[in-house]
Amino acid sequence: MRDGFRTLILAVLAALPAAGPASAQAAKPAFVFTGIPDQDESRLVERFGKVARYLEAKLGVPVTYIPVKNYPAAVTAFTNGQVQLAWFGGFTGVQARKAVPGSQAIAQGAEDAAFKTYLIANVKTGLQPSKDFPKDIAGKSFTFGSRASTSGRLMPEYFIRQAFPGKTPEQVFPTVGFSGDHSRTIQLVQSGAFAVGAVDYSVWDLDAKAGKVDPKAVTVIWESPTFPDYQWTVRGDVDAIYGDGFTAKLKAALVGIADPAILEPFGRSKFIPVDNAAYAPLIAVGQSTGLLD
Repeated sequence: MRDGFRTLILAVLAALPAAGPASAQAAKPAFVFTGIPDQDESRLVERFGKVARYLEAKLGVPVTYIPVKNYPAAVTAFTNGQVQLAWFGGFTGVQARKAVPGSQAIAQGAEDAAFKTYLIANVKTGLQPSKDFPKDIAGKSFTFGSRASTSGRLMPEYFIRQAFPGKTPEQVFPTVGFSGDHSRTIQLVQSGAFAVGAVDYSVWDLDAKAGKVDPKAVTVIWESPTFPDYQWTVRGDVDAIYGDGFTAKLKAALVGIADPAILEPFGRSKFIPVDNAAYAPLIAVGQSTGLLD
């Protein structure tokens, strides 16, 4: 009787599926990421949807992109652990890594190592392109992008303060706005709602290519010195969740993106490795302008 019971138990155990890699894989939660909403929503959905499908194939875990309403919301989602990875601007990346010790910048666009801000103006202002900072923008209405944007707020404010020592933008311009994203900045200046604005040069190029920029209505009047900008930042706890080496695997996957269909919506030729130290200049600028504690 006892031998028969033992035989039955062994038979049942033998019939159960082995707890191998497949079942361990199924137990892992979805890997979730987001990105700052720096341009129009349709382009963001196209851009990040392709990234999600690519990463899912490379990482072997479910990958989900979740949109956020604004730049601070991207930082909050990362800080709260709602997402494990984010495509941040330089400044939002600095904010996120400060809030989440152990998080790492792992990849940036090749163009992000030396990024630029464009100052653009409505043609009716009569402002002309200049290699020197155009001080004659003083007294005209001016719009930044998002309050937390690197190329649309942090760096242009720094350059404005350098050009007009001792003055804030509010003291230089009678009206100062915040459009929320770069595409919106272009439209506001193009329409004449604002005379001048600060915009991410890559979004300007993408929108111009898409036919959204009217050269008879708006033009670039100044190109800034370069600075580090966008990057992929990952939380420091992902290896504990997805297994040792996951961060390295993720970094290799991002740097390995070669499909133009994925890269073109970013306005990037490729992604390259980067680390937190590359963004030290933005910390210094943030502190000097009072935008970072």
